[in-house]
Amino acid sequence: MRTRQGLLEIFSTFLQFQTDAFGGWVTDPKLRRSMQTCLQHSQDEYEVFWVLYWYRIWQAQTSALATAHLTAYLQEVCYWTARKLTLKLTGNHSIADFFQTAIARTDKVLKNFNPQLSSSLKSYAELVLGGVIKDWVQKQQEAGICTDWSLLHRTSQKRLVEALQFAGEGRETIERYVLAWNSFKELYAPGATQTASKLRQPDNSAWQAIAQTYKAERLTQLSISSPIASPELLEKWLLTCAKAVRAFLYPTQVSIYTPILGQETGELLDRLPGSIQDSLLSEAIAQEEAEIREDQNTQVNQILTQALTQLGVEAQTVLQNYYQQGLTQQQIACQLGVKQYTVSRQISRLKQTLLLTLAQWSQKTLHISLTSQVLDSMSNALEEWLTAHYCSP
Repeated sequence: MRTRQGLLEIFSTFLQFQTDAFGGWVTDPKLRRSMQTCLQHSQDEYEVFWVLYWYRIWQAQTSALATAHLTAYLQEVCYWTARKLTLKLTGNHSIADFFQTAIARTDKVLKNFNPQLSSSLKSYAELVLGGVIKDWVQKQQEAGICTDWSLLHRTSQKRLVEALQFAGEGRETIERYVLAWNSFKELYAPGATQTASKLRQPDNSAWQAIAQTYKAERLTQLSISSPIASPELLEKWLLTCAKAVRAFLYPTQVSIYTPILGQETGELLDRLPGSIQDSLLSEAIAQEEAEIREDQNTQVNQILTQALTQLGVEAQTVLQNYYQQGLTQQQIACQLGVKQYTVSRQISRLKQTLLLTLAQWSQKTLHISLTSQVLDSMSNALEEWLTAHYCSP
């Protein structure tokens, strides 16, 4: 696997698979632009500095942008951990499956990471994600040998409700399902010839007893009147519950590079939207950029306002008459008893002074090269600022 070079690539690219092997690095343009902006404000080239920088932002704001940068940073750790465990663990597991499992739980790494105890986020992530993958494999193995009836016996009411809500069931339906499940657990348990993981389906007599219990409890346990449920309907409800719990606890991993069924070419990745304009990441980046622009506008306003206060009284009066009162240069000249071209030169000189202040700040703070085109743009922005400044209440 090609090692990434430079801070831009490390914090803005994601690993792409090709037939369960490394296929290259894909750049996220939004993350790259975000990192470029940061590097313009700070020339620190140490990787650990930027890891802690994004981690502190994530810790303070739970920022989606910071999460994305740190997820990009941990790509190699996820890949090598997945590859190592693919060779060690038994079963038909792919590197891509393990990689997706690890990537999906980077939040667990960030929540428990303590920079004061461990200086390396990668080393800590390797330990945590290794455990995450092993736990996932164990749950998959348990799910494979556990019957629906065993699964229902092992789950709790809280977990059942969460699974049904996750499956999109409504409140009234969940109440009926929970009552059916309680009736099932109360009357049906593993016998002497059955193991907890191989619990068989209840027989007819057991279903009749479950239906009777449900009938007796429905009037007091349910918030609205509910029809009597037959044993067949209760069985159907409980199987739906088991399916919801299994999907909630042991979700199936599907690689985005999986070939599309029935087609000779194409992958699931091809069906994902080509634009990330509407993604949460884009929204987070847009919000981050808006906050940066707002902060810069605030600083510009403070700098130019302070520069105005340092001008002489006569100069401030000229600008007020011109921008605030809307007087022409000729009218101002008549008030001052001077020629019109004298007022014109004075206004131009004052604007040049303010433009120089703005240009020096931009060069020092934003590291902007002062080309003629940039200065023209600044001059237009200054004209708009002066108009807005003197016209505002």
